[in-house]
Amino acid sequence: MNHRYGSKLSKWFSQLTRIIFLLCAISAVDLPVLANDHANRTSEQKTALFMESIRDQPGHLYAFLRQMPKGGDLHSHLSGAVYAESMISWAAEDGLCIDQKTFQAVSPPCDALTGRPEVKQAFKDSVLYRTIIDTWSMRNWQYSGQSGHDHFFDTFEKFDITTKKRRGNMLAEVVSRAAAGRVSYLELMITPEGRSVGNLAARTGWDNDFGSMRSKLLAQGMKNILVAVKNEMDQAETIMRQQLKCGGEQSDPGCGVATRYLYQVLRGLPREVVFAQILAGFELAAADTRFVGLNLVMPEDTNVPMSDFPIQMLMMDYFHTVYPQVQLTLHGGELAPGLVPPEGLRFHVGDSVRKAHAMRIGHGVDIMYEDGCFDLLREMARREILVEILLTSNDVILGVKGKEHPLKTYIRYGVPVALATDDEGVSRSEMTREYQRAVMDQELGYLQLKRMARNSLAYAFIEGASLWKDRKYTQTVAACAKDKPTANRISGSCSQFLAENGKARLQWDFEKDIADFEAQVSKWDANH
Repeated sequence: MNHRYGSKLSKWFSQLTRIIFLLCAISAVDLPVLANDHANRTSEQKTALFMESIRDQPGHLYAFLRQMPKGGDLHSHLSGAVYAESMISWAAEDGLCIDQKTFQAVSPPCDALTGRPEVKQAFKDSVLYRTIIDTWSMRNWQYSGQSGHDHFFDTFEKFDITTKKRRGNMLAEVVSRAAAGRVSYLELMITPEGRSVGNLAARTGWDNDFGSMRSKLLAQGMKNILVAVKNEMDQAETIMRQQLKCGGEQSDPGCGVATRYLYQVLRGLPREVVFAQILAGFELAAADTRFVGLNLVMPEDTNVPMSDFPIQMLMMDYFHTVYPQVQLTLHGGELAPGLVPPEGLRFHVGDSVRKAHAMRIGHGVDIMYEDGCFDLLREMARREILVEILLTSNDVILGVKGKEHPLKTYIRYGVPVALATDDEGVSRSEMTREYQRAVMDQELGYLQLKRMARNSLAYAFIEGASLWKDRKYTQTVAACAKDKPTANRISGSCSQFLAENGKARLQWDFEKDIADFEAQVSKWDANH
C-alpha cells in the first residue's frame, strides 16, 4: 500500500471513528442537538455538543460541569456529608482523644503512652493525620483490609463523637459546598434527639397494636421531645448562619441554598425504637415546615433490617393512613448479588413503593433482581416514583458501576431519576463528581443531565406547587405562561405565584441560571 494513501486512509478512519463515538455518546434523548447546522442551533444544543467534545477529557469536563446549575440534592446524610479534615479540627478543639488501635475518637482523659493521644497531635504527626482521614473516610479504603461495604459503614462509629455538638458547623460546611457546586436545594437526613426517642421507646415497650403504641408514646413524652428537636434545630441553624455570615456584606453563597430535612429512622434498632422514630418523623413533618418527610436508613443487608423489613413496611402503611399528607422516601434495594442470599434481592423496592407508599426510592440498585421487575419498572414510571441515583456510593460500597448499574434501565423504562451524593464527605465526592460519573461512567448526554437536575426540584418535598404543568417540562403553569425567567420583569400573576410557592421559586431560578449557563457556554464554544 502506498504510504501516503495509507496515511490519508488512517486519518480518515480516525475522523470517522470520532464521529461515530460522538453519535453513540449522545443518548437517545440528546439526538435532536444534531438536527440543525451550527448557526441555527439553540444555546442548549450548542452546550450539548460542547460537552460531547470534552467528554473524554476528565479535567475539562469537571470544570464545565462544576459551573452547570444542578438543582437539588435529595439524598444526603448530614452525618456522612462532612469531610474528615473538618472533624479532626473539631475533635482537636473539643479536646478529644484518638484510640490508636481502632482510630476511634474517644472522650478524655487522653494518654499518649497508652495509645490514646490527643487528636490535636495529628497536626504535628503527618502519619497520624493521614491515617485518621483514611479511617474516617473511603480514601485509600482498598488498603484497609476490608471490603468497601464494611469500611464505609464502620467509619461512622469511629468519628461519631466528633459531630455530637457540631450540627451547626456541619450544616455550614454542607450548604457552602453545595453552593460552590451550583446546588440550590438540599434535603438533609438527620436524627435529632434520637437517643431521647430511643429511651422513650424502651420505657414504653412494644405493642402489636400500632394505634395503642402511638397513643402511649404521644402521652408519655414524645411531644416534649419534639419541642427539644425544634430548639436543637433552631440553635444549629443559628450557628450555621453565624459561621457563614449570612445577612452581611461578605455572606457565604451557602446562605442562599434552600435547606429542608428528612427525619432518618435507624431501621437496624429494636422495633419499638424504629416505631417511635417513625412516629417522631411523621409528627415533625406534620408540624415543622423544615421537616418535609422521612427515610429509613442503615445497611439493608444486616440482620434486623432484613428480618424486620415486613413489619417495618406495615408500620409505614399504618402511619400513611394517620398522616396521609407526609411524604416518604425510602432506601430500597441498596443491595447487590452475593451481599445477601438471592431471595433477599426480590422485594425491597417493590414493597417500599407498594406497601410503604414511598414517593421516591434511594439507590434502587437491585431492581432487576426483584420479582416482577419489568412490571415494577412500568409501574414506577406510570406513578412517577423517582429514583435517587448515587453513583459514587454504589461503586465504593457495593462495587456496582458502569454497565452493572441500573441507571440506564430506569431511563429506558421512563422512570424519573435524579443524581444525589449520599455521603459526600465519607465517600470523598461532591455533586459535580456525580455528574462527571454520569457522563464518563454511564455515558449520559447533556440533555439527560439537565432533565435530572429539573427532576431534582420537581420531585423535591419542599412546600408549594410546581412551576410546570407536568413533568415533561414543556409548559409552565398559567400564571407564568407568558413570562420568561431570563426577562428583566415578570407579570404580577407570575410574581404572586412564585411568592406563594417555594418549589416554583426554586425552579424559576434554576431555569434562569441554566439559560445563563448555556448562553455562556455558547460563547466559549464560539471563541474556541
